[in-house]
Formats: sequence, structure tokens, C-alpha cells
Amino acid sequence: MTTETPDSRSNQTERRRGRPRRDPAQAEARNRLLRSGLEHLTESGYSAIGIDQILRHAGVPKGSFYHYFRDKEAFGLALIEAYQTYFVDLLDSALDDESLGHVDRLRLFVQRATDGMARHDFRRGCLVGNLGQEMPALPESFRAELVAVFADWQRRTARCLSNAKVAGDLPAQADPDALAQFFWIGWEGAILRAKLEQGPEPIRLFADLFFSMLQEGEPNR
Repeated sequence: MTTETPDSRSNQTERRRGRPRRDPAQAEARNRLLRSGLEHLTESGYSAIGIDQILRHAGVPKGSFYHYFRDKEAFGLALIEAYQTYFVDLLDSALDDESLGHVDRLRLFVQRATDGMARHDFRRGCLVGNLGQEMPALPESFRAELVAVFADWQRRTARCLSNAKVAGDLPAQADPDALAQFFWIGWEGAILRAKLEQGPEPIRLFADLFFSMLQEGEPNR
């Protein structure tokens, strides 16, 4: 016969109703897989990287990989989500910096992103841009995710430029939505070229021309 106290019954009920406890070691293994995947896919393409290569780099057994991810496609989708989380933090930390004017906040983002590439000798680019380049060879499920990420970055940038227009830092005819879209189209090209040339000049050229264009309020729809 088992003797139960009210506290023990309460604890058992909480365990039944609550979420299963995560094993910290397993959570760390998943994080290592994601970190390794981000490192490899910002340097190389999705098609060029095999699961075994990720596993060796992360120091995680193959069985653990399939515990967290159904297959390589599911892993790729998780990497897009993880990269979006990282990148939004980088973008918002600049665009929400109230110590700067709104246009200067976008300049700050450009500088921080360029510095980040420089720390890795311009070997690593943008994971979302890299995957976009490969889209014809990727699972179709990636397309909507990549489009949604770009749209999110554009919305955040357009909001910043709209505030700049209200503050009088952009001409009255400026179209913040068109400018934000133009920025991200040009940015991805500049990042690709900087990675190819292993230097910052393509980013600097694009940024100089973009911020000069802002003063004219172009492009307009």
C-alpha cells in the first residue's frame, strides 16, 4: 500500500499536466546542430553541405539529428527560423536606437553587418540570400519562408524610413515602402559581391549610393 501526502499528489498532478521537462544536454545538442548549420550554410550552399559534415562539426551523433529533425529539409527550415531570429535582433538593435536619427539608424545597421562579415574575412554571407540563389534546387517549402523573411525585413525598414519622412529627414515625395524594397534587393547583391571579392567595397559602394538617393526621395512608385 502506497502512502501519498497532499504535496506528493499535487506534484504528480503537475507532472502529468505540465510540459515534459527538456533534457539540457539534448537541448544543447540541438543548438550545436543549428549553430553548425548556420556556419556552414552562410559560407556554402545548402546543396553542397551533407548531414554527416554537420554532425562531425557539431559533435552530435546521427541518431540525435533525427530526434530533432525529420530530414534535411526540416533542418533547413529550422535554420531559416533560427537565422531570422538572429538577424531581426541585429536589425532591430540598430533601427530602434533612439539615440540616433532614423536614417542614421539604417547606417548603423549597415556598419554592424559589414563589421560582422569582416570578422569572418567576408567568407560568410546572408543565409537567406544564399538559399534564395539556390531556390531552383531546393525543396519548394523553402520558397514561402524565404519570401516571408525578406518581407519582414522590408516592413521593419519601411517603418524606420516612414518615421524619417515624418521627421523631415526624407523628401516629401519619398516612398518608404519602395525605398525599403530597393534597399534589400541591393543589399543582397552587395553581400554576394562582398563575399565573392572577400572585401567590403561592394557594400560601401551600395550604401553610399543608397543614402545619397534617399535625399532625392527615389525610387518612387
